[in-house]
Order: sequence, then structure tokens, then C-alpha cells
Amino acid sequence: MKLYKNKFLLCSLVLLGLGSCQVQEFSDLNSPEVEAFQENITRGDLPDLVGGILYSSRVNLGNYFDDTGVIGREFFRFSASDPRLTGDLLGGGTNTLDNNTFYITNPWAARYRTVKNANLILGFIDGPDQSDQFSDEELNATKGFLKTFIAYELLLNLNLTDENGIRLDVADEQNLGPFVSKSEALSGIRTILEDAATDLGNGGDAFPFFLPSGFDGFDTPATFLEANQAIAARVATYQGDAAATLSFLENSFMNLTSAQDDLSTGLYYNFSEDQTDALNPMYFPVEATAAGARIAQPTFLSDAEAGDNRLSKVAERSEPLTQDGLTGGYAVALYKTDTDPIPMIRNEELILMYAEANITVDPIEAVAAIDLIRESAGLPAYTGNTDAASLIDEVLNQRRYSLYAEGHRWIDMRRYGRLDELPKDRPEDDVWTMFPIPLTENQ
Repeated sequence: MKLYKNKFLLCSLVLLGLGSCQVQEFSDLNSPEVEAFQENITRGDLPDLVGGILYSSRVNLGNYFDDTGVIGREFFRFSASDPRLTGDLLGGGTNTLDNNTFYITNPWAARYRTVKNANLILGFIDGPDQSDQFSDEELNATKGFLKTFIAYELLLNLNLTDENGIRLDVADEQNLGPFVSKSEALSGIRTILEDAATDLGNGGDAFPFFLPSGFDGFDTPATFLEANQAIAARVATYQGDAAATLSFLENSFMNLTSAQDDLSTGLYYNFSEDQTDALNPMYFPVEATAAGARIAQPTFLSDAEAGDNRLSKVAERSEPLTQDGLTGGYAVALYKTDTDPIPMIRNEELILMYAEANITVDPIEAVAAIDLIRESAGLPAYTGNTDAASLIDEVLNQRRYSLYAEGHRWIDMRRYGRLDELPKDRPEDDVWTMFPIPLTENQ
């Protein structure tokens, strides 16, 4: 993905230096570069500025997936240089989660940096009359794209802090809005997505900027609207709003088939070896050493049904790896190279959300959707009970294997009040419910 040349190098420095919330000292918002964009953003500027969004949205993704994957007991994150990955995150001994440590401060700041970048661009295009540069449709399309990214990034931070909440209103850095509750945050994020959907619906036939291959099939306002609706369905699922989930899914890219290619359809983060780009932070070789490795939590294999082909998401090592009293013989193997894309949201998740929403609406339809997933995994049809409790158990289990190490297990078990069912590998370990608000937010 080569998005980062020419003016982008300047734009990214301007935007990335601005950050968001009170997580660091920021560059002067009245700098000449920002003033220049406020006065006149050109057609050549916009692709570079959107490129900054696409770059910052990938910063510290590795920390986010380690946070959710380790606490969710999907894998161990071994590191020779930082014992907090097996100590703090797993609650080893007397360890607790620190509010001034990289595992929360870094992903938190990165997500808000993207929000800030998007808000800046929204301010640029809402400035003086842009009719000589962009049509109304192009401006609407851009607004819809940026608002969708804002909502998505806010949701990732809320996934970490949960009931501790997030700041929703951060458009004015000098007058930040208060922290709001989880419920209010989810409602606010859903409203942002709905506003974005309206903009995208009035966005014409094309974006006035290009998108990388991870957006193939979703690179026009109309098709990106389907991705927007998929993200909105995830928010509605977290809200426990089955009717809204089904409504959003109906307008999304959900495809109720079991074909593997169809299950993979979705939005992806791109990576490359270009010196101005980034590498996949979730890739480690199968035979990586304890200096840096992700090792599957053993119950991922022992709890699986016989013949489940999703066990290919882990790979057996030549010998087990041990660190800090934790041992595993299989490495996380979702990605084969350090340039493989990472999914943001994809059809397999949508089908599982559809199944979950139908548990209380149409259990027969829920089973049909479950069977699509089971068939794709090489498993026989579901033959269990069809009461709500049994179907929830089945959906959570299918989500465990279908969405392995994609940032869902911890959140799923938490929203059903089942964190106590996650395995503890050491007697004094803890399963954390949420991260604390970063210390810098209280300064």
C-alpha cells in the first residue's frame, strides 16, 4: 500500500503530531501548515490527508490485539523485554493493570489521534467555500468516510475501557467533552455512524481520494455504506439491540453463504515493506523465541470439536515454549507474512451477529446461520437444544473459533457476564473486566 509520498509526508507529520485528548503535548494548532489547509484544501491535498487517517488507524494495533487477546485468554504474548505482557495483563501474582503503561496509553492515544486527524479534515472541508474544488456529493462522501472512521476508532477504545467510558466529544482540543458512560458512548457512536450513513447516501458515485486494496469492493460511497452498516450492526450487537442489528445487517455486505471466500469478504488494514509504510504487528514466525512470540492458550485446541478446520489458525511448534510459568506448544498462525492484511470487519462476523440477533427473534433462522459457520469449519450441523441459553452458548463458541485473535473473545465473554469462565493458567491470575482510563487524561 503506497499512500505515503510527496505531500503526504508533510501532511502526516502535521496530523500525527496533533494527537487527541490530553495524552501528550500537541503541536500548535495554528501552525502555518494547518492554517493553509483551513484556508484552501485542494483536490491534491485530500488524498494525502486521508492517507494520514489510513496510516494512524494502524498505529499500535499490536497493543490493542494483545490487550484483548491476552486478557481474553486466546494467546500468551511472550516478550523478553517486557514482563508486563504476562504479568499485568494476566493479573499474575499481585500485578494489576497500570493506568500509565504502554498497553493502555499507546493504543488509546493512537485511536484518538485518528479521531483528531479526521476531525481536522472535517474542519478543513467545512471551512471556506470548497465548491471550486469539490462537488457537494464529494464533500458528503468524504464526511461519511471520515465519520465512519471516527466511530470505529472510538469503539476500539471503548472496548478497552468498557464501563469506565470514553470521551465522545473531542473535536475541540481546547474544550474536550466529558467522559461518558459505556451506554452513552455506544449510543453516541451509533449516532455518528448513522450520520455518516446519511452522508454516504448522498455521496454520489466516487470518493475524491483513492483507497488501498483492503477496501476493495468498498471503495465507493455506496459500497462503503455497506461497511458502515456492518460496523453499526456490531455496535447494536454490543447494545443488545437485536432488531437494530438485523436492520443494519440487512443493509450491510452480509452474504449468507458458507463459501470461505465469502466469509473473508470485508474491510482490512493493509501492510507492506515500503519504508514509508507499516508491517503487520501481529505476525511472528511459528518458531519465534520467547524474545517475542504469541503462543495459543492450550484450551483453544483442547476445547475444539474434532475436525474443526479453524484450528489451522494455530501451528504446532517443533517444541513448546515457556515463559513466566506459561507454556504452549502451538503458535498463533493467522498471518503467514508480515505484510498480510488484518481484518477490521468481515462477513463471518456478520453471519454470527445475524445468528445471535435471531436467537430471540427467530431461533430456526439462528440455527441456519450457525450451520453455515459450522459447515465452513468442516463440522456437522448443530443438533443441540434451541432454547436461548443453548444457542447463546453455541454462538459464543463459534465466535471463539471463527474470530480467533481478531479482538472479540474478551468482549464477547464480558458482555454476557462470563469472564469467570475464561481459563486461568496460574493460581493467582485474574481476568480483568476493563482497563483504567489513562493517567494523562486526568492531568
